[in-house]
Amino acid sequence: MISKSRAHKMFNYLIALVWLANGLFCKVLNLVPRHEQVVGRILSHQYSGELIFIIGILEIGMAIWIIGRIKTKLNAITQIVIVMTMNILEFLLVPELLLWGKANILFAMLFVILIYYNEFVLGKKLNQQN
Repeated sequence: MISKSRAHKMFNYLIALVWLANGLFCKVLNLVPRHEQVVGRILSHQYSGELIFIIGILEIGMAIWIIGRIKTKLNAITQIVIVMTMNILEFLLVPELLLWGKANILFAMLFVILIYYNEFVLGKKLNQQN
């Protein structure tokens, strides 16, 4: 059986990997043009290339913040707010551009549950043990 400490660390790396992959591959390197289309429709087609690049850099920054374990509760809350805000906007404004359409929000909620569980359940138990 895997220890809580090891699970917590593995979840941290998994969550950071999601942010890194989305930031670097999908946005900075623009390997998934659909992301730029979403940003263009929601914010501005005129600056969608620049905006998607900035968003990608910020997502890479989020991955670094997660790995750095700095202000972890603030980090988790920030992630949850960003993921849910972004996915609610996409659900309402551009569901036809999403990989799984309106079902995308289910995957977002699962990701948010993982972030919450990792920080506020597993993390709390580990802090109590130390």
